[in-house]
Amino acid sequence: MMEPLHDREPPRVRLANLPTRGHWLRYGQIAQPRGEAEHVKIWMKRDDHTGSELMGNKVRKLEYLMAEALAEGATHVITCGGEQSNHARATAFAATQLGMKSLLILRTDDPEAPPGPTGNILLDRLVGAELQWISRSAWRDRNQLLAEAADRVRRAGDRPYVVPEGGSNALGSWGYIRAMHELADDLQGIAAPDHPVTVVYACGSGGTGAGLILGAKLLGLAARGIRVAGINVCDDRAYFVEAIGRICADVEARWQLGANVTEADIEIVDGHVGRGYAKSRPEELATIRDVCRSDGVVLDPVYTGKAFHGLVTELAADPARFGAAVAFLHTGGMFGLFAPSEIAEVL
Repeated sequence: MMEPLHDREPPRVRLANLPTRGHWLRYGQIAQPRGEAEHVKIWMKRDDHTGSELMGNKVRKLEYLMAEALAEGATHVITCGGEQSNHARATAFAATQLGMKSLLILRTDDPEAPPGPTGNILLDRLVGAELQWISRSAWRDRNQLLAEAADRVRRAGDRPYVVPEGGSNALGSWGYIRAMHELADDLQGIAAPDHPVTVVYACGSGGTGAGLILGAKLLGLAARGIRVAGINVCDDRAYFVEAIGRICADVEARWQLGANVTEADIEIVDGHVGRGYAKSRPEELATIRDVCRSDGVVLDPVYTGKAFHGLVTELAADPARFGAAVAFLHTGGMFGLFAPSEIAEVL
């Protein structure tokens, strides 16, 4: 059992299979302008192995969030996400495993004709989650909708616990403060001041990035040649600098860890959103195929596939962009491949 990270670390309930392993990829031959090939080394942290029904990065955050829900005597857990939300699926399963019900507010094109039971939606329904469908325009009012859902639960005589989008708040970020301790151990012998390594992750709501950055600051990993960079799969750099900065500030206000995160610590590699959130380009899908064929690793079209494609695009333009090597954080999401998509077109 891992020792507490800090004397102020909040309680957690064990849900994930930790620590997760890591390994080098064979993928990564980059053609250079002069015609020769340079191998850019990519090491992968397998957070897609945190579980099966709870696979991916969300379960690390849920260990802390669900501990608080249990402490408050919650009977229902309420959260939100896109129609194929990995976070919503993981929340529903974690709630059921801990004896609570779940209510998921999911965004879709036409709430009157929601998508069928495929991918994560199939699992949501299988585990008995209550689904509330909302339009894309209503999504901007998601926090109000979460509050209204909580009020309905209270009026029925039950106790709600609201988990924000992606589990991305101060409490949830502890999941990736802890993960950064694992990564620091993983990268011993790989990263050094004269052999810098960048931890690259898919940035979709900010909580994973906030935890990684906080953990890196608390451990002084910059001096060991380790930096952190997110590739955003939606919105833009300015949005995530603000969102991650806010979460880090909330952590400091609540627990006074002394990490002193500044805007300079928040590196976001913009320009790879493509057609938009959960919308794939053929070249992104081809990268998913190629990684699967070279290494037997399955990425997803919404988060890891889009971010990994952004990573290799950056490396093709500048192999030294992220230092001597890259540590790519595989945050899961396989179930999203089983929803209707264009992936078959690149097979």
